[in-house]
Amino acid sequence: MNDFEQYKRWEQQMHHIKLPRWDDLPNFDLYMDQVIALINDTLGPLGVDTITPAMINNYVKHKVIMAPIKKKYQTMQLADIIMISLLKPMFQTDTVREGIDQITAGKFPKQAYDNFMDQLEMQLHRLGDTYEVSSTDNLNENLVQVAINAIVARLQSERLLQIVHRPLQEVKETK
Repeated sequence: MNDFEQYKRWEQQMHHIKLPRWDDLPNFDLYMDQVIALINDTLGPLGVDTITPAMINNYVKHKVIMAPIKKKYQTMQLADIIMISLLKPMFQTDTVREGIDQITAGKFPKQAYDNFMDQLEMQLHRLGDTYEVSSTDNLNENLVQVAINAIVARLQSERLLQIVHRPLQEVKETK
C-alpha cells in the first residue's frame, strides 16, 4: 500500500468516528483510574496523546478543571478533560479554559459540549472535502469552528508526518 492509499484509508477510518455526547458520558462519579481509561479509550482512535493522572492533577492544581469531590469526577469534569485533551496540542491550557468559559457563557455546558462534538465529528466525517470558517456574525460560533478546524488539521498533519517520516527512518536504518 502506497503512502497516499494509507492516508486515504486513515481518512476513511475518521469518517466512522463516533464521539461521545454529554448524555453518553457516565452520569455517575468516577475515580481517577476510571477517568483515565474512559478518556484514553474515547480519544485513542483519534491518535490523541494519552492522558495521565499527573496531567489531570495539574489541571486541577491550575484550576483548569474543577477539583474532584471526594476523589470522584463528574460529567462536567469529563467533558472538560476531553475538550482540553483535544485542544491542548494547539493552545495553552489557560487559553482552552478561557475558550470553554466563553462558549459556555452563552450556552449550557451540555449544549456547548454537544455542539462542539457534533461539529468536530462532522469535520472528521468530511475529511478530504474542503471546509471553511462559517461567515456568521456570531463570534462564539466562529471560535468553535476555528478550534475544530485546528483539531482536524492537526490530526491530518500528524498522520501525514507519521506516514512521510516512516520511509525516511527506513532509509536511514538501511545505511
